Amino acid sequence: MEWWGALVAVAGGLLLLWAALLLLLWRARPPDLTVREALRLLPDLVRLVRRLAADRSLPRGVRLRLWLLLGYLLSPLDLVPDVVPVLGYADDVVVVALVLRSVVRAAGDAALERWWPGGPAGLAVVRRLAGR
Repeated sequence: MEWWGALVAVAGGLLLLWAALLLLLWRARPPDLTVREALRLLPDLVRLVRRLAADRSLPRGVRLRLWLLLGYLLSPLDLVPDVVPVLGYADDVVVVALVLRSVVRAAGDAALERWWPGGPAGLAVVRRLAGR
């Protein structure tokens, strides 16, 4: 029965680690960006990330982050399952925001403008999402 106690301790530790990560992600979100606003842009954001990831003029590390982000967005496994109302997609928005901040710092606004598939209002929201 000792293995049962160890299994419960490991599961409890993983649950606490998951909750701490969710709290950190929630605190890292852009303060003035609503989840609804970001979700409306999701199709354009996915196209933007795909286009930036394929841009050979960007550093390899930036492109790798973008491919990993695409994999995370397409994966059925999330930090918060998508079946949970609002919060299920909120983690995706926060992860996208964190990666975009990193990418825009490295690639610059010109790459963002060059590959943005949507309109100017959407680009303004993406800039806010990226911390610009």
